Amino acid sequence: MSTFDNREQAFEAKFAHDEEMQFKAQARCNKLLGLWAAEKLGKTGAEAEDYAKTVVVADFEEAGHEDVVRKVAADLDGHASADEIRAKMAELLPVAKEQILTEAG
Repeated sequence: MSTFDNREQAFEAKFAHDEEMQFKAQARCNKLLGLWAAEKLGKTGAEAEDYAKTVVVADFEEAGHEDVVRKVAADLDGHASADEIRAKMAELLPVAKEQILTEAG
């Protein structure tokens, strides 16, 4: 195997790893958002965890995160606007990434 082939495989492996980490971070962000929304809805414990799982699953409906925003906005029904939810997601994504990196290390 040539040096070029080795480099190509290394780049492909890094790309796959980076994509996996991004996916995990986004899922964690959605979970954290779900826990935040659950708190606003007065849910605690297992009920809050179950709700957070529904938020994570909602992200699989379509590309991007607007499906999550729509779900949480509908569930919160006036307790938070779509813009507030997007801002909370932006705030939580770095937290989620840090948690994933800490767990991976």
